[in-house]
Amino acid sequence: MISEASASVWNLSTMRLHLVAMLMATALLQGQSAGAANSSPQPAVSLHGTPALAPGFANFPYANAAAPKGGRVTLGLMGSFDSLNPLIIKGVAAAGVREFSVESLMTRGLDEPFTLYGLLAKSIDLADDGRSVIFKLDESAEFSDGHPVTADDVIFSFNILKTKGRPNHRTYFAKVVAAEPTGDREVRFVFQDAADRELPLILGLMPVFARHATDAETFDKTSLAPLTGSGPYTLKSIDAGRSLTYQRNPKYWGRDLGVNKGRFNFDEIRFEYYREGSVMLEAFKRGAIDMRLEDDPGRWANAYDVPAVRDGRIVKGEFDIGLPAGMTALVFNTRRTIFADPLVRRALITAFDFEWVNRILFNGLYKRNESFFDRSYLSSVGKPAGATEQALLAPFPQAVRAENLAGASILSASDGSGQNRANQRAASQLLKQAGYVMRSGVLVEEKTGRPLAFEILANNSAQEALLLSYARSLEPLGIRARVRVVDSAQYQGRLSNYDFDMIQNSWPSSLSPGNEQLFRWSSDAAKTPGTYNFAGVESPAADAMIAAMLAAKTEVEFVSAVRALDRVLLSGDYAVPLYYIPRQWVAYWKRLGHPEKTPVFGYAFDTWWVEANP
Repeated sequence: MISEASASVWNLSTMRLHLVAMLMATALLQGQSAGAANSSPQPAVSLHGTPALAPGFANFPYANAAAPKGGRVTLGLMGSFDSLNPLIIKGVAAAGVREFSVESLMTRGLDEPFTLYGLLAKSIDLADDGRSVIFKLDESAEFSDGHPVTADDVIFSFNILKTKGRPNHRTYFAKVVAAEPTGDREVRFVFQDAADRELPLILGLMPVFARHATDAETFDKTSLAPLTGSGPYTLKSIDAGRSLTYQRNPKYWGRDLGVNKGRFNFDEIRFEYYREGSVMLEAFKRGAIDMRLEDDPGRWANAYDVPAVRDGRIVKGEFDIGLPAGMTALVFNTRRTIFADPLVRRALITAFDFEWVNRILFNGLYKRNESFFDRSYLSSVGKPAGATEQALLAPFPQAVRAENLAGASILSASDGSGQNRANQRAASQLLKQAGYVMRSGVLVEEKTGRPLAFEILANNSAQEALLLSYARSLEPLGIRARVRVVDSAQYQGRLSNYDFDMIQNSWPSSLSPGNEQLFRWSSDAAKTPGTYNFAGVESPAADAMIAAMLAAKTEVEFVSAVRALDRVLLSGDYAVPLYYIPRQWVAYWKRLGHPEKTPVFGYAFDTWWVEANP
């Protein structure tokens, strides 16, 4: 979501890695890809074509193999934490565990849309029929306590995540019917069928932790006991809820691998938690925090006018990013009766004055979200549905509005003056069609007399300006929207149980959407606590489009299924589309250095270093 929490450097890095964990598309795998006709163990796998880097490559092109090692970097985060296990629903997990301590079988190449390279597993071998996959572990792989990483650890991690992990792991791994060792350092997974072509890659990104150091009985309980992983860092110190520090493991088994050269350069990485966004910003300005990702155009334009910026000690960097913008929006919880009517949702979308909000609150630097796959060829906006899309959507004639089918849907716009009368009139007509009337200045349902009123839940004060502005814009329509800010723990708890009317949320996107769409939009996810289907979407059409996406055998089939899903979601009016930032804005103290090349996924923090002579 657009918030101070996501304005911290680590949250976007986590978001990017979350995208890594949710890899996916569904096209024929060719060459060294997982679906090659002549299956054999390969050190890398690509969903489209062949991996860009040859076996034995020296380092990723966006990493500096000569980067100096050493020093400490301090990052700021909003909120708090009460758990060191990010793989379960309970608790608020501390940052960095998954990214620095617990590795996966393979790792993503951030400069390629669809490629994984070997990490714990030195090779991947997908059966010719697509029904099973074998990962062969690197003989050198070991956990931070010196124990070797074995097939037993991989299978243990798989089984416990399948039964006690987060819903995304449980959903994906339910498609695996068997996990079996084929040697001390080799694991074979057998699938229900070959329909889901991304599943082998999801397994490749599965976190692996030590069986001998993990209590299966208490795994799903909140705990400040760290998982024992094989990553480049171990936990040095922790101040519960306030800070934690990771230290680089000088004996890290994978330090000489090509996928790691030039990465993990800091001796220590410290995370400091803050209760107030303004306090965290000031901490950065005085040097207590070394870098921060900024997602507020107002702050980017005005809040960094300080001596350290003017004299060059702080750098305001802008980094290109090649990923789709995804969707940031105010989300309707359609499980609530008040938002069950799509006409009501459409009216509330129409009433949002983006042009005024962008000009007044964000210095005109945002662009409007129009698609769930904005900024990419996967967006349906401006593209009429082709024959393949129309065939997919034919069984669901009511699921997509005519203008969305034609790619001609246009969100209501204003002149930015703040006088949004035309759109308010249009919204009022929609509400009238939905059965609402104005009585004594209050919009009520004519049949029941129930007022149209709802709560917008937020987890920090940084959201308030936007949310209060939107709430005030609804007052002339007789709608009462109340903004309520709660602490991060309560916020996460209420989100997990869908105990809210409306929230602000972001669904990031990759160039290869896949199984994560089940976690966001499927009917099953709508009824499962802890998923990202915050809107409560239960649409047979959405379910069918996701299934088509996962089963696609050609790029045309894949792109058509994604665009068809986009049209279904847009037609469902499940959220008020907001905006996105065209580039990544990162402010950092000059003592930090970074590679010249920025990968497709945007700046890669784990390739940065401390300069010897800043």
